[in-house]
Amino acid sequence: MKKIIGFVVIAVFVLSACKTRQGAIYFLSPEEGSAVSEGKAVTIRLDVSNASFDSIKYLLDTSVVASKTDTSAVSVPTAGLPVGVKVLSARVYNGAEFQEVNTNVVVVASTPPVQYKYEVVNVFPHDTSSFTEGLEYHDGLIYESAGEKGHSSLRKAELKTGKVIQKVDLEDQYFGEGMTVIGDKIIQITYREGVGFVYDKSSLKKLAQFPYQAGREGWGLYFDGKRVLNTDGTNNIYFLNKDTYQKEGGIEVYDHKGPVHDLNELEMVDGKIYANVFMTDKIVIINPETGIVEGEIDLTDLYPAGKRNPNADVLNGIAWDPAGRRLFVTGKRWDKLFELRVSAPAL
Repeated sequence: MKKIIGFVVIAVFVLSACKTRQGAIYFLSPEEGSAVSEGKAVTIRLDVSNASFDSIKYLLDTSVVASKTDTSAVSVPTAGLPVGVKVLSARVYNGAEFQEVNTNVVVVASTPPVQYKYEVVNVFPHDTSSFTEGLEYHDGLIYESAGEKGHSSLRKAELKTGKVIQKVDLEDQYFGEGMTVIGDKIIQITYREGVGFVYDKSSLKKLAQFPYQAGREGWGLYFDGKRVLNTDGTNNIYFLNKDTYQKEGGIEVYDHKGPVHDLNELEMVDGKIYANVFMTDKIVIINPETGIVEGEIDLTDLYPAGKRNPNADVLNGIAWDPAGRRLFVTGKRWDKLFELRVSAPAL
């Protein structure tokens, strides 16, 4: 099982920012690291009582949002901003020279995630030798990446029987992680080995390998038709080039409380990202443009620990059949793969 590495919390992040107090100039508000709901304005107040100045420029990240010749409060809107940490700066000018002070806020979702309902439509067998790290449905078959050193593999299985019909093992030094299908190829990344593999989809023959450098570790993958989505166990989802597999951007994921860490296996359903939250029975539904968690599916009662096969581990594995509109989920060494019907509650 993966070792859970302590994550850098927001409080630590903000301490790495520039100091809020420099000489006689400092921020009265906002308090450094404070959470602000998306859509609400941030009020900035500056104390320059012991400094000479003729103008002040206020910046949000690198963009000027206001200019003043006095210290009256400035209101900075957050509507339309991506969620995450935003740096606020004030440049206090005295002629051509200026002093700059900085603070920051964390823009979070304005509302709690919608709690989705689910019902079990079908239950299929699942190979208990698979420590599931990646799961996809294509052409009537289940494609799966299994992890753990000495046991990692890439495989195809029949949906109805769970029978593995093709399988290629990774060398013992590799811990297999997320995988995704891109056309006639499959790519698979490794956990901490810093390498990914390219396979022929039909034969599962290994065609090439590439350096994986996007995240701190390799976790989940999903190809949305244009780019590859990738997680690394933080609250980041990276966007990788579909041909080079190198990072080209990304989003940070937040709900109304703050960052949602431990994002793992991925799927795209009707334009929204579905992601397992590692070591929980929860799937979060994420807006890919903003990073906001819009919904949650609590699967605590799907396969209770007391009813699982003895070697079963955590929930991990989401696959979507767009033609049949079927959602499949499973877990590490589970003996069952569930077909679910998911719906938002009526308003």
